[in-house]
Amino acid sequence: MSDDSLPYLLTDFPGVGGAIKQRPEDFFVQEIPLYDPSGEGEHVYAEIQKVGLTTLDAVAIIARKLGISPRQIGFAGMKDAQAVTRQTISIQGHTLSLEAVMAIKEPNLEVLWASRHGNKLRLGHLAGNRFAVKIREVDPMKVVTLRPALDTLSKRGIPNYFGEQRFGRRGNNDLIGAAFLRGDDKEALRLILGDPKASDGGDIHAARKNFEKGDFERAMGHWPRRSGMERRMLAKFIRTGDATKAIFMAELSIRKIWVSALQSRIFNSVLTQRLATLDQVQIGDLAYKHDSGACFFVENLEAEAPRAERFEISPTGPIIGRRMSMARGAPGEIEQSTLDKYGITPADFKNGDRDRSPGDRRPLRILPRDTQLESGVDQFGGFITVAFTLPPGAYATVLMRELIKLPGEPEAVDAGVDEEAAGTEESAD
Repeated sequence: MSDDSLPYLLTDFPGVGGAIKQRPEDFFVQEIPLYDPSGEGEHVYAEIQKVGLTTLDAVAIIARKLGISPRQIGFAGMKDAQAVTRQTISIQGHTLSLEAVMAIKEPNLEVLWASRHGNKLRLGHLAGNRFAVKIREVDPMKVVTLRPALDTLSKRGIPNYFGEQRFGRRGNNDLIGAAFLRGDDKEALRLILGDPKASDGGDIHAARKNFEKGDFERAMGHWPRRSGMERRMLAKFIRTGDATKAIFMAELSIRKIWVSALQSRIFNSVLTQRLATLDQVQIGDLAYKHDSGACFFVENLEAEAPRAERFEISPTGPIIGRRMSMARGAPGEIEQSTLDKYGITPADFKNGDRDRSPGDRRPLRILPRDTQLESGVDQFGGFITVAFTLPPGAYATVLMRELIKLPGEPEAVDAGVDEEAAGTEESAD
């Protein structure tokens, strides 16, 4: 299920049309830090601004400039490449000077400030993200039609879909993840090296087609050099005939992407089945408390329904894992039927060789805050700017598609066609 097939919440709103992400400066993201640096400690905190670079691209540049390992650099979130983004990073180093960090300047990367702090930044150590997104190819006068739609989303929330970034350019990372978790390595290998589609490029299409035919040597001849992971996997399979050994030629980070895609697809599927009532809790729900992040089972609907109306709590969906609790009653039946489609259970995550994700619960909706609208005309034509704040892990493109009623074109993470792109998933636009 791709972004353009995910159902809309605002079924009565036709959308204003237009397009986003036509150029990086049309999509601005400002990370909101969870805390400010103390001014002391072994880590240098720095806010960077980057354009047209992934977070990992920026980390690699900074590490090279400072002569350190990228492992010494921490960050709270992965930010979009096709955007102007500002985020805080941490750089480990007692002797590293603030001046050396501030001196870093590249055409698409600059350091805005630097200070010191005692701990390394970890993923999730942020309060949220502030977005300003320009809609192009639109009549600026349509801005007046967006306010009622935004007000509805600010009351009911927006669907907390995972964006299409999670599923790869071929859209099948989730299927690879399911086969991998089940131990069906022949099927996982077929999805990675075979399964030709019309959208595949010339040599890559030929490589996949030959793999499907069983002509592995000819398939190897067509895989381009940049497809390092595929070539290593195929070489191992040719030498050993062992699909499991071939699959484990993929780095751990890539295998985690497959599993994460599966978890995300299952969540999206559950959400689509509950979309019409995503602002209501049911008996058996595991409800999410927005003030603390804690979850609890809904047993008294009369007591909890008003809390959902006030956006104090929301129903949740599964991020499947070995410790995850399933919902009960009717919500639990939806979740179980979705897992059954993939042949997956929480017990599949107890295999240390495959994946040991603990799992989690994710709210089915999120609240956009501080929404603002403006319109104008510049050298590129008319536009409408939509500004809003979202919590960590939420996708701005999900809100924008409700307003535009056309799918965005977010960056994608491949299951491995381009080795350099693998592992660069943008978890929050």
